[in-house]
Amino acid sequence: MKKREKIVIVGGGFAGLQLAQKLNNQKGKKVIVIDKVNHHMFQPLFYQVACGRIEPSNISFPFRKIFQRSNNIQYRMTDVQSVVPSENKIITSDSEFTYDKLIIATGCKTNFFGNKNMEDNAFGMKNTQEAIKIRNHILMTFEKLIIERGRSDEGNWNIVIVGSGPTGVELAGAFAEMKNEILPRDYPNMNFRKLKIILVSTTDKPLSSMSTQSQDAAEKYLKDFGVELVVQKVEDYDGSTVYLSNGTQIPACNVIWAAGVTGNIIDGFMPEQIMRNRYIVDRFNKIKGTENIFAIGDVAYMETPKYPHGHPQLANVAINQGKNLGDNLLKESQADWQEYEYTDLGSMATVGKHRAVVDLRHLKFQGVLAWYFWMFLHLMLILSVKNKLAVFFNWMWAYFNRDSSLRLIIASANKESATEQ
Repeated sequence: MKKREKIVIVGGGFAGLQLAQKLNNQKGKKVIVIDKVNHHMFQPLFYQVACGRIEPSNISFPFRKIFQRSNNIQYRMTDVQSVVPSENKIITSDSEFTYDKLIIATGCKTNFFGNKNMEDNAFGMKNTQEAIKIRNHILMTFEKLIIERGRSDEGNWNIVIVGSGPTGVELAGAFAEMKNEILPRDYPNMNFRKLKIILVSTTDKPLSSMSTQSQDAAEKYLKDFGVELVVQKVEDYDGSTVYLSNGTQIPACNVIWAAGVTGNIIDGFMPEQIMRNRYIVDRFNKIKGTENIFAIGDVAYMETPKYPHGHPQLANVAINQGKNLGDNLLKESQADWQEYEYTDLGSMATVGKHRAVVDLRHLKFQGVLAWYFWMFLHLMLILSVKNKLAVFFNWMWAYFNRDSSLRLIIASANKESATEQ
């Protein structure tokens, strides 16, 4: 009997999961999915976890449940530390795995651009645990305010979000809605007009990668909500004060960093195989200088005529690279492999109820229709029917009641210990 080809996939994000699903129950393939957490996460809705809109379980999908009926996919929960290409081996925190083909789909982490103070004191939002930390910390801030009242530190009244891409804009809009509609009912004796939502960015307009119409609409929506837009570079943050490049200081105990990402690189590769903290790959996602190691998703740097500086680090790119590589691996000969080509279908962001912006290839629109379009598309992308229904129910409850019942503090207020229980 012919030996099954052993394929190891490191990372179960959008790219890794799509690849695994393509290889699911395929004869001749033995697949091992390795991830340091036991679930796939739907990252576009992390901001709603951070704001208490939905439960983390609604957008988290255990790998063992996903592959429960698979006859060729195994899952292992461990942290990959290095690759030994010459031996077709990877080394993890507690074991070693060999492979015939290795696919790295480790995605990205928050990029603090070398600022250690910012990394230590601000919150990133690239996984479920970090989103829960934000929710716990900010809710504990309000509990602190109700006790301290007038003698409270001014920084407790400021929520600073650094970065005006979709994540930053969606967070700012969600916190502004929370300030205007929910918190006054939870804390009727507090004056939330003093609470400031501050969005700091180096670009003149939010959503700088989208169309001018969308940028202008997003700016208007944010200002209508009372969000303060500050166009400056953040130089430092010591845990109590944000220092801007023009010398301005903003007191803040709640700072969320949404200003960039960087690839999760595994040790074992040469510097010439890496560009901008991403693996250099060919049009088939094969890492430069290797024959059986591939990288897909945010961690892959592929130059094409359409994208001479690499693809944007978006979910749609990752999903389609996973699908394309999966199709290629199932073909009899590499001569039949298809090169990857990304087709940009558009981008979108929501700023709050009935306020969203959508840029499609041949159509751009904003407002109520864009908001419904955003909701529908994200709902369809969630994996299971059960989770779709849970998210839909929470959204409809909030829509009609302008409220949420998910404001649970499930850990201590300490940033380091505020992890998922």
